[in-house]
Amino acid sequence: MAKQITITILWIMAMFAANAQTPGAESENNRRISDYLKDNLVDNAVVVNAGMGESLSVHGSTMTFKLTTASTNNQLGLYEVTLAPQVSGAKLHYHRFMDETFVVTQGKLTIQLIDREVELAEGGIIHIPRFTPHGFYNGTDGEVKALMLFNPPQHREDFFRGMGVILAEEPVDPTKFLQLYHKYDSHPVNEFEAARILQK
Repeated sequence: MAKQITITILWIMAMFAANAQTPGAESENNRRISDYLKDNLVDNAVVVNAGMGESLSVHGSTMTFKLTTASTNNQLGLYEVTLAPQVSGAKLHYHRFMDETFVVTQGKLTIQLIDREVELAEGGIIHIPRFTPHGFYNGTDGEVKALMLFNPPQHREDFFRGMGVILAEEPVDPTKFLQLYHKYDSHPVNEFEAARILQK
């Protein structure tokens, strides 16, 4: 009986010893908890002044990259598009994995939707969620400028670069054009298909 009591006491002492922390270990534990509770502040601001950004010109339109996939860690893409008079920016299409927003900064931009067209004057905004067919063009005799926001951008810059290369070929290869569209989450919708979808 005395032996059993001795063993029990030794076991309890061993448990206390195992759970006891030295002052240094307790301090280390508190430091780890503090790491989970505090914010690590950094300066990751991206500054793009007027006139800055890579620019591409294709068939009467100019695209300038302001915020890119790389500069925002694929959170947001911001591009400035300039359309010459009577120039189309894109035919009816939709995206599966990104939302798109237009902010008109000069002139009047026409947005084509599945069953209507919307004219946006300077200061006008339209948000186009994924799976919403849309296109846009400048139907006026003046220049139009707008900011295009993609969320997330998913390397939209390479789409615009590729578009410049493909449209510069003579003749334009429609197969390459469609491959580029699909690679960068753009899916064309013709007007007949749009009408059929609308009737469902």
